[in-house]
Amino acid sequence: MTVNTLSLSEPLRDYFLQMALREPDILRQLREETSEHRVAKMSLAPEQGALLIFLLRLIGAKRYIEVGTFLGYSSIAAAIAMGEDSQVIACDVCEEFTIQAQSWWKRAGIEQQTKLYLDRAVETLPRLLEKGAAGQFDCMLIDADKPNYPNYYEYALQLVRPRGLIILDNMFLNGRVATPQASHPRSVAILHEFNRQLRDDQRVEHCILPAGDGMTILFKR
Repeated sequence: MTVNTLSLSEPLRDYFLQMALREPDILRQLREETSEHRVAKMSLAPEQGALLIFLLRLIGAKRYIEVGTFLGYSSIAAAIAMGEDSQVIACDVCEEFTIQAQSWWKRAGIEQQTKLYLDRAVETLPRLLEKGAAGQFDCMLIDADKPNYPNYYEYALQLVRPRGLIILDNMFLNGRVATPQASHPRSVAILHEFNRQLRDDQRVEHCILPAGDGMTILFKR
């Protein structure tokens, strides 16, 4: 019998967040000011941001790329973690959201070290590889359109250096991946199978955490 270690009561969750977070002021401001946004849930949860900062500092990261930027929470967290002499590459397709992200980058003082590619990532990532970016990144975060996760992952394996990190968000899809149904969106079945593939992929060390909506952390061998 497997012991249930995932449940958090509301008081315990509040306590966890009080004890777990050292959220930088700029990230707290961004999170609070956009909490009522119509798709605020697209942003990393604060505990996920704290984990991202911890991991990037742990591996001494200086070059970071993300697929899915939204309003800038993850890109700002990465820039804070890596310091002024680092580079952040942000890939997104939504001009509306990234205009706001660029405003927050300026407020955070990271606009000079952050480059936005406003295009489909399945177009941007191969172009980066063609320009010699293979193995040039310490970490890649994937937090975008779910049906393309397997494609983004294969590009990540080329872009991220050995002993670098690949992080994927929303791997639980609100719990639906556990019991996919015919009535669910196609992305549910895709991630259900993709989670299994990642678990068994010997090119990486694998860890999946019940943080946010499910966060998978991969260490490239």
